[in-house]
Amino acid sequence: MAEALFRHALAGQQGWSIKSAGVAASVGSKASHDTLKVLEARGITFADFRSQQVDEILLRDADAVFAMTESHLCYLEEDFPEFADKFYLVCDFVDLPGKGVGCDVPDPIGMGGKAYEQVAKVIEKAIPGILLFLGVEKKS
Repeated sequence: MAEALFRHALAGQQGWSIKSAGVAASVGSKASHDTLKVLEARGITFADFRSQQVDEILLRDADAVFAMTESHLCYLEEDFPEFADKFYLVCDFVDLPGKGVGCDVPDPIGMGGKAYEQVAKVIEKAIPGILLFLGVEKKS
């Protein structure tokens, strides 16, 4: 979902490559039905998505990596310390009411459609701060 939302936010911007990978992803899986419904409601198509595991090649090619949770961030720092200067937590870029800055993006798996919608809203709130951090000019 985060990949699709970032792609949508960068629509029309040249020179950006957005990829997602999991720390425990089953390789080749499609986006979940609930993810596709949430994205479809925003006019975003993501049917061609297939999951992949994070690896050294992806990290070497990345300018920045945004982890969903503190545990994901710790995994990346422990298993790929040579890339630690590229790692950030998504919610380091947003102050969420009642949670503050630096909280985890909630894990919606098995929680139903409302949980996926909540995740989308958290990511959407973080995207402007991430784009500012990356130096992306706002779309007019």
